[in-house]
Amino acid sequence: MCAVRSLPTFEAAKRPRGRPRKTPQERNEGNRRQDVVKAAAKLFRRYGFNGTSTRDIACAVGMHSGSLFCHFKSKDALLHEVIQEGMRSAMARQMIVLLAEHDAVTTLRQLIRSHFETILGPNSDFMHVVLYESRYLNAMQHKVIAKLQGEYEATWTSVLQELSLTGCLQVEVPVARHLIFGVLNGSAQWFKSEMGISIDDLTDAVVALCIHVPRQSRT
Repeated sequence: MCAVRSLPTFEAAKRPRGRPRKTPQERNEGNRRQDVVKAAAKLFRRYGFNGTSTRDIACAVGMHSGSLFCHFKSKDALLHEVIQEGMRSAMARQMIVLLAEHDAVTTLRQLIRSHFETILGPNSDFMHVVLYESRYLNAMQHKVIAKLQGEYEATWTSVLQELSLTGCLQVEVPVARHLIFGVLNGSAQWFKSEMGISIDDLTDAVVALCIHVPRQSRT
């Protein structure tokens, strides 16, 4: 006689697959962590890493200073997260440009504009910390960030190489890459929105410095 397979109970049939849903408390904790990261980016930019205490960051998000360590082991770990977030944001913007699949000249222009947006736009606190506070990372943290930066810059190198092959690039690829990033990152020191210069204006200026598009011969 064959054994009768027992039917699953209602609870077993309704068992959710994959990860269990986060509780409201867990979601709130995730939001609080992001609030801490944003506040730290703002304060690190304004006062520097050494000039900002964990008490300052906790106060900015309405926490007790000890509660901050429920989210991060140390201020160093928080700095690392802020810098990683800055790089992730830049890379996400970059990916949007690459998915558009334009020609090399247009792609470089949009990469430049995207970088300006990351440095000078509404969420620029993160990239300011990337540029000016990374020296406080430890060796292991530096290695992680260097990998992200290498991935970010590799895209620019391939686009510049394509432009060099077509005669549009006016200098050697490594020199062009260093010059472009020097100009872009340096804008964080002097650019003010009240100057009456738009990000598009800045982008056009950088493109004009680096690229010469040969005139097409008339038929």
